[in-house]
Amino acid sequence: MAIRATEIRKGMVLLHEKDFCLVLDYQHITPGNWRAIHQVKMRNLRTGSQVQLRLGSNDTVEVAYLEKHACEYLYQEGRDRFVFMNTDTYEQFQLPSDVIGESMRFVTENSPVIVVFHGQTPISVELPSSVVLEVVEAEHAVKGDSVSNIQKSAKVQTGLELRVPMHIQVGDRIKVSTENGEFISRAKEGE
Repeated sequence: MAIRATEIRKGMVLLHEKDFCLVLDYQHITPGNWRAIHQVKMRNLRTGSQVQLRLGSNDTVEVAYLEKHACEYLYQEGRDRFVFMNTDTYEQFQLPSDVIGESMRFVTENSPVIVVFHGQTPISVELPSSVVLEVVEAEHAVKGDSVSNIQKSAKVQTGLELRVPMHIQVGDRIKVSTENGEFISRAKEGE
């Protein structure tokens, strides 16, 4: 489906040069008494490279028709393949690491995820805004440091390394932002 450049929004997936591109940023620029320019910053979902587009108000782009399916992440196969299962049909499929990007730093085995499909082709993984992960490595805290705003390095079960407050210890479950990979809080019971 084709739309005008004025209808582009952040988060849309466009078909550009036969590749799927996720819109990362969109700006409407009106330089003086010239015609308006629409600056679109996108990421190619196949290669991971960034693409910049400059469009006029009457230019059109193709929007990709996408479906979302509830799936479960099963395991990693080799160094660059991740195996998922559609929870409705029990069909298993693989996604390469260059398509998923850094998303798998936040997903543990047997976790539910939303996988975005174009037709029968899986193209990306959609994550919630935050996830709960268990700390497997953390520096030791010195008594008295817990009252200040000092942070230490920690590693969670997926291999993600981040900065956490001094009171966090190995075995603690913490809430982590999937947007920037930063510590949010200690997870509450049942999360």
